[in-house]
Amino acid sequence: MKIIPVILSGGSGTRLWPLSRLGFPKQFLPLTSGGLTLLQETAQRVKDAKLFAPPVIICNAEHRFIIAEQLRQIDIESPTIILEPIGRNTAPAITLAALYIKEHYDKDAVMLIMPSDHIMGVPTKFISAVKNALPVAKKGALMTFGIKPSHPETAYGYIHYGKVIDKKHHIHAIAKFVEKPNARLAKQYVASGKYVWNSGMFLFAASSYLEEIRALEPEMVALCKKSLAGKKHDLDFIRVEEKSFSETKSISVDNAVMERTQKGSVIEMDCGWSDLGSWDALWQTQPKDESGNVIVGKAYVIDSKDSYVRSDGASVSLVGVDDLVVVSTKDAVLVAHKDRAQDIKTLVDTIKKDNKVLVETHRRVYRPWGYYEGVDEGDRHQVKHLCVKPKQKLSVQMHHHRAEHWIVVRGMARVTLDGVESNLSENQSFYIPIGAKHSLENPGKIPLDIIEVQTGSYLGEDDIVRFEDRYNR
Repeated sequence: MKIIPVILSGGSGTRLWPLSRLGFPKQFLPLTSGGLTLLQETAQRVKDAKLFAPPVIICNAEHRFIIAEQLRQIDIESPTIILEPIGRNTAPAITLAALYIKEHYDKDAVMLIMPSDHIMGVPTKFISAVKNALPVAKKGALMTFGIKPSHPETAYGYIHYGKVIDKKHHIHAIAKFVEKPNARLAKQYVASGKYVWNSGMFLFAASSYLEEIRALEPEMVALCKKSLAGKKHDLDFIRVEEKSFSETKSISVDNAVMERTQKGSVIEMDCGWSDLGSWDALWQTQPKDESGNVIVGKAYVIDSKDSYVRSDGASVSLVGVDDLVVVSTKDAVLVAHKDRAQDIKTLVDTIKKDNKVLVETHRRVYRPWGYYEGVDEGDRHQVKHLCVKPKQKLSVQMHHHRAEHWIVVRGMARVTLDGVESNLSENQSFYIPIGAKHSLENPGKIPLDIIEVQTGSYLGEDDIVRFEDRYNR
């Protein structure tokens, strides 16, 4: 019987702003030197078809096409993607997955729960820990994975060891969970050798988990069951019924189950793990130059050390400063001391009050057909770059307040205006009047790049009336 990976992809990753945003959070970003996104790295770890079934993904409905595309890029076949209509924390998400797995797999099916935004320097050690924990999980234990501490960390929760279950494989009963400690307590925990970091990853039989959650949170199970029973298939996605799911308690699986169960066990592992909860955490995990700097993109550093410097936009230069986080995107720049990296969430909350868009989306916004990217905007005009993937089509739509001018710079465009179809090639242009019913399609084999100039009294994305859409938006 294969293990069923369950990947949780509902996080927003605000502590990695301005790179991570609500519309495109950190799990979809290539933050490590390997070039894959964090979601792709997570899925790759459990790609061994002899040990693992295709993954079950629980995610925000707004991210569904991003996830499907990123999994396709690494040849993950037949994933099950379940869409949460609203974020309710990890306990309801895992309960949905357990109910689905119990319904569609063997009654003794074992689930491996993994957040989508963690990294592991030595993934083979993680897989070894999964194999070693499996016999205990099959006997009914709710297994979690504890990380052997490398230093007294105050940003992680801890697990206190209980009695030994399997000495050879470092498996213990859980004595208690401990919230993020202060520096003094963290030093005591690490020195005692009886504590591990709480990784937020789990291994248990779906039936064992459901038995515990029913006893501890019966209303949650009833609501999740009702929500799943009302599911609808939308292309390759599963949409659960919204009303019932939205009524579930918003609570973590630690608070709902693991801190209250008598069946909790923990296996220790040392696999180069990090949850990348801050820029400082990312700096710690990445290759550094001789001065301890992590430099990504267009950046120049002189007489500076122990800093994380990244530019995805304008060139960045540092002279004579140490221990900084400097991150530049096309529309925002962050400068912070590494010791204050955990406070960026508070900064984001402040920015949100004044400029909501800056924390929600990048200038490049991904869509199921490709992406668009803001180039320029001003009074009554806006310029965008549209990239349409081969054989993809935007919705049939119209706008009440804006006209659009399209210029093809690469590829072939098929434009339909009020029922009349035209084909455009490079250097040709087309005009869409206000109120005209229109669509854009790429019939070719290469990406279609278009410069779109919008003019009008209102240029917001919500000025779209859709008549037909192959993506069911």
